[in-house]
Amino acid sequence: MTTISIDPITRLEGHGKIDIFLDDKGAVENCYFQVPELRGFEKFVEGMPVEEVPRIVTRICGVCPAAHHMAAGKAVDAVYKVEPTTTAKKLREMYYAAHYVHSHIAHFYALAAPDFVMGPDSDPAGRNILGLIQKLGLGIVGDVIQHRKLAQEAQRTISGRATHSVWTLPGGVSKGITEAERQQIIETGKSEVEFAKRSLKLFEEAVLKDNGYRDLILGDTYELDTYYVGTVDEKNRVNFYHGEHRVVDQTGKELLRYKDHEYLEHIVEHVEKHSYLKFPYLKRIGWKGFVDGKDSGIYQASPLSRLNAADGMATPLAHAEYQRFFETLGGKPVKKLMATHWARLIELVYAAERLLELAQDPETASPNIRNLPTQTPSEGVGIVEAPRGILTHHFKTDANGLVTKANLVVGTTNNHAPISMAIKRAAEKVIKPGKPVDQGLLNRVEMAFRLFDPCFSCATHTLPGSMPLVVDLINSKSGELVERVTR
Repeated sequence: MTTISIDPITRLEGHGKIDIFLDDKGAVENCYFQVPELRGFEKFVEGMPVEEVPRIVTRICGVCPAAHHMAAGKAVDAVYKVEPTTTAKKLREMYYAAHYVHSHIAHFYALAAPDFVMGPDSDPAGRNILGLIQKLGLGIVGDVIQHRKLAQEAQRTISGRATHSVWTLPGGVSKGITEAERQQIIETGKSEVEFAKRSLKLFEEAVLKDNGYRDLILGDTYELDTYYVGTVDEKNRVNFYHGEHRVVDQTGKELLRYKDHEYLEHIVEHVEKHSYLKFPYLKRIGWKGFVDGKDSGIYQASPLSRLNAADGMATPLAHAEYQRFFETLGGKPVKKLMATHWARLIELVYAAERLLELAQDPETASPNIRNLPTQTPSEGVGIVEAPRGILTHHFKTDANGLVTKANLVVGTTNNHAPISMAIKRAAEKVIKPGKPVDQGLLNRVEMAFRLFDPCFSCATHTLPGSMPLVVDLINSKSGELVERVTR
């Protein structure tokens, strides 16, 4: 047996590795996706005042701190049994819409677009944001940087910080916005909506009109048949901040839905020895291993999953794109994983529209930003849709509000099993007996996890394309080095 190791994998947040095992004929026999890091934030926050947790958990990740801040803030509201004011809720959602804009821009242009614009088989030295500058020009890339900056500045205006916010409080937030700031955010929202439309046009020109990429999306290399989960409002439309959590099956039919505090009735976390990251599954169906189909409790939680689990989008431009998405791809649910990139851009449109919609509401400039808690703290759950999947924060406290137990089920954790399966399926499709294992093939395997926009650790960054990689193919019987591929 021969082992191919992709260690570290690239263009993601954190560290991970892929081990591919080939049989004596050179075909893929097995594939393991490993997360070799232990974060342990559940233990870090034990003994701390629960109202401090929302600012602490932003340090879990340098890419999605706002998601952790929002989920923890909602959980602390529940711990103190206090409902935030209407203004506070709108401010939180507006802040979160701005976060979605900058996060989805970062993933599509910096992490995913190099594979589409430069090509999956292109030189790794140019398959990154710098390569995009050379191919697309400074104008487009400057537009990308400017609108990510605008979204970050909107977060800073609303919460006081763009990244590691110290803002939510039990029952509300610590600061509001002025009327002048609201007008500024309105202009930001308008600009972001236009940028999101341009991004969809770029995707259509560069991907949807390219026969090779259409085949990549519609082919069976990247495809899974799982359940899908997403947060929806009262009309079953996608919502990132609040709502019920809807699970649909492989035919698009609703299987179940649950409120924040009911998640343990439906979600169970499985453990495998080869990874620190757990594998959630649907309790009603059960764990059947790394297989898809109706009898397997594995589900996806991603932009594609959210669109599959919903009946539409809550803003007009995004809803029109939602309808075109399913019409183009043959109806619901869409099981082609590469379509996740398209779904992410539809969510970018929605987030921009929602940011503008909320900013145009005069109530967001109201000073009524907090209801003070009056009850003894105990236990609470807060759930939001992180850009990379549904995110759950669950805290228990003593009567003094000190955390006694914490549980976090993050977006990438929900997708861990689908990521593992997608990587194996891609490896089986692209690695063939007698065919050299080159950089292009390895990148196509990595594309299987990259589409999920995984986020594995706390603020670990490397310039895309420059991370060194050595893949050794070793004869398992003799121990001799057969081939070495480096970058």
